[in-house]
Amino acid sequence: MTLFRLGIPLAALTTVAKVMAADSSASAQGVQITKLEDRLHIEINGQLFTEYFFKDVPRPYCYPLIGPGESPMTRNWPMQSPPDEEHDHPHHRSLWYAHGEINGIDFWSEVKNFGKTVHQGFDEIKSGGVGVIRSHDNWVGPDGKVVLTDNRLLRIYAPKNPAERVFDFEITLHASNGDVVFGDTKEGSMAMRLNESMRLERKKKKAEGHIINSEGVQDGETWGKRAKWCDYYGPVNGKTVGVAIFDHPQNPRYPTWWHVRDYGLFAANPFGRHDFEKLSDKEAGNLKLAAGKDLTFRYRFYLHEGDEKQAKVAERYAEYSNSKNQTP
Repeated sequence: MTLFRLGIPLAALTTVAKVMAADSSASAQGVQITKLEDRLHIEINGQLFTEYFFKDVPRPYCYPLIGPGESPMTRNWPMQSPPDEEHDHPHHRSLWYAHGEINGIDFWSEVKNFGKTVHQGFDEIKSGGVGVIRSHDNWVGPDGKVVLTDNRLLRIYAPKNPAERVFDFEITLHASNGDVVFGDTKEGSMAMRLNESMRLERKKKKAEGHIINSEGVQDGETWGKRAKWCDYYGPVNGKTVGVAIFDHPQNPRYPTWWHVRDYGLFAANPFGRHDFEKLSDKEAGNLKLAAGKDLTFRYRFYLHEGDEKQAKVAERYAEYSNSKNQTP
């Protein structure tokens, strides 16, 4: 039996349809997080933002990372195998957190006898105007022993401006299984691998990417320098877009050193002093965390249209560093 046979007038049906459409539209607004078997699917206003992969991987990572205007901000390999991307550094999985020497174990690469970051569970998954993901992990050596543990927080904001995307990544590292030494190496730590078209240097195509930091240092000179923020921008699908990473003033060793490469690697690394400053002491950047202690790092990712001036990166960093609740 149809609704018409039940005596419901057409005008009422039209009203119901409008209400249902409005409800559907409202439900798509903000940040929606859906838990799947091996990953979290994250949408902003009904469109894919990223997925957080946590099961059967060397370490959790976010892929893809979609910026303003549906611009893919990170490369596809090794998650996919497109012919127009260089297949180097298989451990550069879009966006991740890792370090190359912890108690002598390599937790950065994926070569023989490397350490893995093994997801243990989610403590909170919340959709809304601000999406929240809280989880905890074990850092496991090649012998199967837990070296340390972490708690991490991803906070994803529904954008007020369509020309930007903002999210926070916070991680607390716990010396839960004895002393932990973060070794001095350039291979780390809060990292992403950018879209190939944004690179500062390319082998077969014209490179149009640029890098600038808070101190005004530009392009290749930014590698190994300390700065409050760093911005990497370039063309994606014919439009200039960029990513700025903000180092929080409360972070240990603020302002951090930047392991930012001309081929698209973009990482904040507070441990690599010997490498970055070319010191003779190969342990100058070591950081020891005594058993039972913990260490917290906070970063903000600001995905934007235009270069750092058009996106007002310095102003946005000032808002972040001075904010009590850190809401953009």
